[in-house]
Amino acid sequence: MAKLRVGVLFGGRSSEHEVSLVSAAAVLRSLDPQKYDVVPIGITKDGRWMLPPPVSGALTHASLRKALGEATPVLLPAEPGSTSLIPLNSSPSPAAQPETSSSSLHLDVVFPVLHGTFGEDGTVQGLLELASIPYVGADVLGSAVGMDKEVQKRLFLQAKLPVVSYLCVRRHAWETQREKILAAIRRRFRFPLFVKPAALGSSIGITKVRKAGELPPAIEHAAEFGEKILIERAVRAREFEVAILGNQEPSASLPGEVLPARDFYDYTAKYLEDTTRFRVPAKLPPPKVRRLQELAVAAFRACECEGMARVDFLLDRASGKIFINEINTIPGFTAISMYPKLWEASGLPYPALLDRLIQLALARHQRKARTRYSVQLPARRGGVLKE
Repeated sequence: MAKLRVGVLFGGRSSEHEVSLVSAAAVLRSLDPQKYDVVPIGITKDGRWMLPPPVSGALTHASLRKALGEATPVLLPAEPGSTSLIPLNSSPSPAAQPETSSSSLHLDVVFPVLHGTFGEDGTVQGLLELASIPYVGADVLGSAVGMDKEVQKRLFLQAKLPVVSYLCVRRHAWETQREKILAAIRRRFRFPLFVKPAALGSSIGITKVRKAGELPPAIEHAAEFGEKILIERAVRAREFEVAILGNQEPSASLPGEVLPARDFYDYTAKYLEDTTRFRVPAKLPPPKVRRLQELAVAAFRACECEGMARVDFLLDRASGKIFINEINTIPGFTAISMYPKLWEASGLPYPALLDRLIQLALARHQRKARTRYSVQLPARRGGVLKE
């Protein structure tokens, strides 16, 4: 049986470029070479698609970064049936040319390991839909919703799912009605608060605000990363995560607990320090485990997701109430990431998890191929359509 050619897409234009390299290195190391012909495809910080040469030595985020600088520029045509990368004629050196540079490179399925804007938000998914290539994870709609935390919350509320009290501020409104917005926030909330961009991950741009004087600079900081800013009530909470896997019949993993050494689980705690601890599976009574799993599946369905997602929760220490914090449609795949750890604890090892995700991508593509996108209109006498 011929091996599937899997394009692993990494890097990207977002501020989460470096995180993507770490995740992609782990995926590339774990895809079974007996089953897959793996093609790493890098996207530079300025948005160019590149086909790196084979990586010598240990496959790490540093080696992927180096390989990107020695790669061959490629193009993925947005045409149904193309399903191929086409090398461009601007390779930096003959040594960087891949063996397939003389012709297009066919892909059977794409595994996007992209985080943030221009990768996790439906843009790349739209390109892959136009090219009619199967891909891992949520489709265009699920990806777009999964990237926008404010839209998520509206859908959660519509589905009667619990979320923390919040307010959304538009960047334009902040720049033109600053005092009015500050007064509205002070009326609605008590400190501390969290201020964050509505459409970014990895805790980039997020600030915990403890007093009024810290609020304006926190909003300014979040506004650098997007046009919508979320202001949320801070909850003294335990943090839990549940992994979801599946298309139309999703399954939930056992929950895991995040135990950050810092005040909250920020970018430094996630990626730069080795002080955050994880309890997998979480120590919770069975009813709480079941409730988290039920809410995770409900959140997944509310956001029209497929393939995979990680749903993050807050458990209020004082009241015991559970709140959905957010959903992530391309969760981290690093060595310390919760998504693969949760499935490992639930009985699905990392290589088998990757296999399952690829199977789900192919199954969805086959299912969607049954959909009609055109209709034959009846012609008038003489072959002219009736107006």
